[in-house]
Amino acid sequence: MSGVPSRVFIARLAGIAVFDPAGDQVGRVRDVVVALRPDDRPPRVLGLTVEVAPRRTVFLPITRVTTIEVDAIIFDGRLNVRRFQQRAAETLVLAEMIDRTVRLRESGDPVLVVDVAMEPTRTRDWLVGKVAVRRATSRGLRRRGETSVVEWGAVEGFRTTEHGQGAGALIAAFENMKPADLANFVHDLPEKRRTEVAVALDDERLADVLEELPEDDQVEILGKLEVERAADVLESMDPDDAADLLGELPTDQRERLLTRMEPHEAAPVRRLLTYADNSAGGLMTTDPVVVPPDATVAEALAMIRNPDLNPALAAQVYVCRPPTATPTGRYLGTVHFQRLLREPPPTLVSGIVDAELDPLRPTMSLEAVATFLATYNLVAGAVVDENGHLLGSVTIDDVLDHLLPEDWRENVMHGTPDESADPEEEALRAGGIA
Repeated sequence: MSGVPSRVFIARLAGIAVFDPAGDQVGRVRDVVVALRPDDRPPRVLGLTVEVAPRRTVFLPITRVTTIEVDAIIFDGRLNVRRFQQRAAETLVLAEMIDRTVRLRESGDPVLVVDVAMEPTRTRDWLVGKVAVRRATSRGLRRRGETSVVEWGAVEGFRTTEHGQGAGALIAAFENMKPADLANFVHDLPEKRRTEVAVALDDERLADVLEELPEDDQVEILGKLEVERAADVLESMDPDDAADLLGELPTDQRERLLTRMEPHEAAPVRRLLTYADNSAGGLMTTDPVVVPPDATVAEALAMIRNPDLNPALAAQVYVCRPPTATPTGRYLGTVHFQRLLREPPPTLVSGIVDAELDPLRPTMSLEAVATFLATYNLVAGAVVDENGHLLGSVTIDDVLDHLLPEDWRENVMHGTPDESADPEEEALRAGGIA
């Protein structure tokens, strides 16, 4: 095998790009699969799990990797697209070994695993030969203590769950991962590990991940959180996504969480829960971009430049008489971002507002909303009540979410079954513990 270093710390591989021999990127590394062996011999590396489009995780045998660089892995071009299924004798390094508390054999002291290193052998195999561990401080293992690299045989405890497992290093490894990709990774974890990772994520990050998970996973994770923490996470979610999630919960649990939320955060969620799921009111978000009529084009553009704003929401601003917070402002019309780009910055939005297009009504059906957006080539539309107050807006992504089958997220994550086996992969994984 050419182009490989003599030692690779596995946590550094998380998220790096995987290329074929022609230089085309096929996916990104999500984990490394190893087989623990008897008699505490170093585990054998079987391969990598690689996420390919559309959000499917596949197995790449380590024998097909030709080059490992700081920011790229190159393989020989042969890749079976059958979805990866972990087997009983296999261990995922990032998901199951990093952040685990083990013990030093010689002293019996507990240490935290912060990384493991794989090393090539003369026979083209790779073995996990080193373990980077953090020693305890007077305040415990989770505090920063001395870090050292020891031989695999110097530690014990990878086969047990005596001390549990944290998630700090794992989360750090995937810090720059998009929420949808992290959700795919979290979905594939065992239930216990999924909970550990969810608990360790901060509120904003967990909220983003929950919005991308199937409903069953959302309900499971939310149910594992303390009530106060769950309420904080719901506050960090978009109101429409929080309402969708709360709508899946029993009435008493839903009310308990709403009561723990800040009143100003709970109010829009409660309003959304009063509408039918497949109506404009049930689809809308209560946080569109709203400006008063005396706002300038420059001010409106500054608002839609917010990097945290959903692209569909950023496609237009809604002009309302003060107070502009939904559902109190009287709707005057919409200004599309293309129009904003064509006008001088000092121009008032009231002078370029599109008031001719009738807004959506909250009781309109999903089909009517989809027809409206398609007819006028829009990615979002204002929802206005009978008194002319802006209630929110419906975006095309929420329409598609409801038009697709209920289990579409799970289907994307699991992919289409492909029963064709790869003989080389089967031989490698079958002989992993030898």
